[in-house]
Amino acid sequence: MRVCFVAEKDVRAFADTLDIDDEADLILFGFNGVGEVSYERELKGQTKYFEDIALLSKKAKNIVVCGCVTDTHGHKRKSAVVAENGKLLGVSDRMNGIDGDFGSGALVRVYETKIGRMGVVVAEDLYFFDIFKTLVLCGSDFIVCPFSCADSVEECIVRAVAYCYGVPVFFCAQKRCMIADISGELAFESAQSPVVTQFTAKKEYHLVETRWRGLYKPKK
Repeated sequence: MRVCFVAEKDVRAFADTLDIDDEADLILFGFNGVGEVSYERELKGQTKYFEDIALLSKKAKNIVVCGCVTDTHGHKRKSAVVAENGKLLGVSDRMNGIDGDFGSGALVRVYETKIGRMGVVVAEDLYFFDIFKTLVLCGSDFIVCPFSCADSVEECIVRAVAYCYGVPVFFCAQKRCMIADISGELAFESAQSPVVTQFTAKKEYHLVETRWRGLYKPKK
């Protein structure tokens, strides 16, 4: 698949300069795409951020994932908006609130897309490995993670979860875009924006056995 990372431009500015000849199957923004989105203002038609994301996916004929802050009557969450071919597929919220800066969501989601089952990890949920485990158990073929600002810690985590759970991870943050493959290595890394790369996912399976104490049943 071809992946386009957009770490600086917002959705409208990127759409205005989009070269449809340079096709990508997936466009992944960090948290620069639309900023803060009020559900109330969106429903009243006062803003059209979600529509902008959907229209970009229609114009590019692909999947668009964009990080943002969603506001529900003052309750703010870090979220990711997902659209495909002009249709809004849904919004995934960060599951784990850290130090009370933003609220937490209620669900993790795997999206059925034309390029496979896509799991979404939002921002600092990257630090919670059970999120990745859940998404993999639910059949994710690849996982995307929009992030704000990253350093070497996030790189280590992205590589570790890709290796441990056998799923490629696409990560986009300010001035830092990368793809970790199932070997735990970086298959792609760039500080440019926008930047497009080709990636071929690999799969590997192993039989893993665990011995537990307990679950006792008397022999008959």
